[in-house]
Amino acid sequence: MTATAVPPPLVDVKQVEVIGDHRLRLTFEDGIVGDVTFGEHEWRGVFEPLADPEVFAQVRVEMGTITWPNGLDMAPEPLYEEARSNPAAASPVEA
Repeated sequence: MTATAVPPPLVDVKQVEVIGDHRLRLTFEDGIVGDVTFGEHEWRGVFEPLADPEVFAQVRVEMGTITWPNGLDMAPEPLYEEARSNPAAASPVEA
């Protein structure tokens, strides 16, 4: 029997915190809190401005994902998978 790939759940980002240059702590609606690092990311095209840590740090949550003032956003599904793989050291648990 072969395993079927299960798509990541559709879970909205509730909160974002900048925890370093190109590092974010994301909180999702299901209570997952994890860190996502973009340190080795090669910023190209429309994302090139995010190479500047000061621009990157202007991140905010809008409509369930992270966005920047220049209108860029990122899909929450891969962010969720990365955050689950890198749980925050002191994840608060919500009831």
